[in-house]
Amino acid sequence: METSIRPVTLDDIVGLDRYEAIRDSVRQQIIAHKRARRVPVGPEITFVFENHATVYFQIQEMLHAERISDLDAVREELAVYNALLPKPGELSATMLIEITEQTRIAERLLSFLGIDEAVRLEIGPDYVAAEFEAGRSKEDKLSAVQYVRFAIPGAARRAFADPAVPARLVVDHPRYQFATALAGAVRDSLNADLREPS
Repeated sequence: METSIRPVTLDDIVGLDRYEAIRDSVRQQIIAHKRARRVPVGPEITFVFENHATVYFQIQEMLHAERISDLDAVREELAVYNALLPKPGELSATMLIEITEQTRIAERLLSFLGIDEAVRLEIGPDYVAAEFEAGRSKEDKLSAVQYVRFAIPGAARRAFADPAVPARLVVDHPRYQFATALAGAVRDSLNADLREPS
């Protein structure tokens, strides 16, 4: 599986019939790949860190679902989804607020207002606040899907590459306070995103 953060290009995309033939295999590969990219923080929030492979899968799935084959329309999808990729020195994730009680979704989502000020990545004694995509939170409404970035300075990137330095993904909200250590395969996978560009 591709692990870089390079953009998905038209050359990467396979046609609808070809994708239909390989879809099950691609899905199995992505499920395995995402195990080291998915970070639950508490019972209701999960971060899925994006890279070339995760974005490629989202694009192919969208083209498949919408039966898109027109090249201009494919290029539009490429532009939309490639925007999820981290820039050099960044980590980028889709943050999912996963509420299982159907009758309480709207009410529970509102209780997460202010979440865009409450997420950080701790690396040793330092921390990096998450930057949330604008427009996904209003005074009376919050999207269950948020897009976040962590712009990590050079010294913190070097510390993150050292497994002896503790690192945690933290949500410190008045109504939701949880943290998850980043270690093992997850940390290795995220470090691949942060390697200095050649």
